[in-house]
Amino acid sequence: ELTVKSVVAQTVRPLKWIIVSDGSTDGTDDIVTKYAAEHDWIELVRMRERRERHFAGKVHAFNAGYARVKDLKYEVIGSLDGDISFDEDHFSYLLRKLAENATLGLVGTPFREVSQESYDYRFVSIEHVSGCCQLFRRQCFEDIGGYRPVKSGGVDHIAVLMAKMKGWKTQTFTGKTCLHHRRIGTAQHDTLAARFRTGAQDYALGGHPLWEILRTIYQMTKRPFIIGGLILGAGYFWSLLRRPDRPIPREMVEFRRREQMARLRKFLTGKTNSQRAHLAATTRG
Repeated sequence: ELTVKSVVAQTVRPLKWIIVSDGSTDGTDDIVTKYAAEHDWIELVRMRERRERHFAGKVHAFNAGYARVKDLKYEVIGSLDGDISFDEDHFSYLLRKLAENATLGLVGTPFREVSQESYDYRFVSIEHVSGCCQLFRRQCFEDIGGYRPVKSGGVDHIAVLMAKMKGWKTQTFTGKTCLHHRRIGTAQHDTLAARFRTGAQDYALGGHPLWEILRTIYQMTKRPFIIGGLILGAGYFWSLLRRPDRPIPREMVEFRRREQMARLRKFLTGKTNSQRAHLAATTRG
């Protein structure tokens, strides 16, 4: 209900908001029905309960909603998780960013969970946009053909990669945040199983082995200390040994790896320059 309250309170409300229920037993249908009776721009779409729970289900749910709005006249389309909340000017903030830069195709903000930032933007690219709340310029969304239904996950990440490959800019703007009320990646598995799955997903989405080694080391400094990072690395390298089919084309793998290596060079160069500046300052002192 927090998500519904957040959207209803927005200073800029959607032309139409489709909330898709896919067999949830948490009372979502009753909550949405109540609000839809008060706001004619809110609509509930019920889907059959899914026997299998996988990430492609999110895309099927989104597409059911998209079918209800695709013929409307609009400029921006968004996807929201059902367990987030945000400030009343969240949408207006992101819409202003899109209006200021015609090359932006996909925007969002960071999210917080359990009172801590989920991303450290010293290491996570500001061009990555979390799937909790993604706002697409209509032309960008149509250029990429919408979301890809990938059972293993990474649906939101693939959308970001596809947008960038089509020449659009994507960006997370840190002036606002949204609060996620369920820990990411733990809806179906415990924390360590989720870490292993994340590592396997990194392989599936074309992550470079060198990048994954550094990611593993970095994650070892986060809770659960040491083992969390090791499990993530194990997920990646287990997949690397097994070499399952990837859900993305080869050119997307190559694109992502080029990006990762460019970011790594930039990070290392920046760190080296910083150390040199510190050494020079120390020498002058």
